[in-house]
Amino acid sequence: MDDEEARTRLLDTAEALFYTHGIQAVGMDRIRTASGVPLKRLYRLFPAKESLVTAYLERRDGRWLNSLRAAATRPSDPRDRVRAVFDWLAEWFAEPDFRGCAFINAYGELGPTAPEVVRTHKSELRTLLADLTTGPPTLADQLLILVEGATVLASFTPGPTPAHRAREVAELLVPATDPKG
Repeated sequence: MDDEEARTRLLDTAEALFYTHGIQAVGMDRIRTASGVPLKRLYRLFPAKESLVTAYLERRDGRWLNSLRAAATRPSDPRDRVRAVFDWLAEWFAEPDFRGCAFINAYGELGPTAPEVVRTHKSELRTLLADLTTGPPTLADQLLILVEGATVLASFTPGPTPAHRAREVAELLVPATDPKG
């Protein structure tokens, strides 16, 4: 196994274990065992648990935002773009392994010591929401609150309903503030 394969195995394993059980509940030895990567190589690739946590979150950030962006930018109408965000969330919330937002979960566990990627992710999500509509700057903040609130609620009661309710509220906001509405 070369370093690239070992890195992929470690990140796949870390993501599955951290997302399911929490960052603090999973030690490096458990990741080593589950990934099959020797401890020496693990620590060569990720000298500390913090570096593995950061790499896991960075990879998840890219994949998550790219998937949401692809779904939300397909429609040309800003109202349909906003609807697409909540439709995408509804599908995500209905996945059997849904455990809430990895970034909110990480911040909840680690607080101010959470990797910077946690804050960056939320900032990039807000920027994406702002890019989807031509409404006032506050609209992106309102949509972000709806996205985050729905995500937190769905972590307690998995399923698409929180996304559907948030979409209903978003539809009230967008036509009233979007010049194209």
